[in-house]
Amino acid sequence: MAKRPVETPEDLALRGFRYTKEQVDEVLHQTEDYVRENPGQSMLYAFVAGYLLNWLPIGRILGTIFRLLFVTLKPAILIYGASKVYQAAQDEK
Repeated sequence: MAKRPVETPEDLALRGFRYTKEQVDEVLHQTEDYVRENPGQSMLYAFVAGYLLNWLPIGRILGTIFRLLFVTLKPAILIYGASKVYQAAQDEK
């Protein structure tokens, strides 16, 4: 049984990025094809989606999400920094 080489986190992240990019490109291509084949129906869908987004309190929802992210970001950065200091201290020993 042949051993597979161990992937580094950078390789895994790059592979994940490429896969995601390919999937997004495929969805965009399918969307373009659909819009070209059904322009009237696409315009109706766009109008309905715009109306719903205008009607829903998206601004308040996104504002709340960003506030929560900023509140949790400060402790996360502190914990990350403390773990790096701890790793550096362990490496010196």
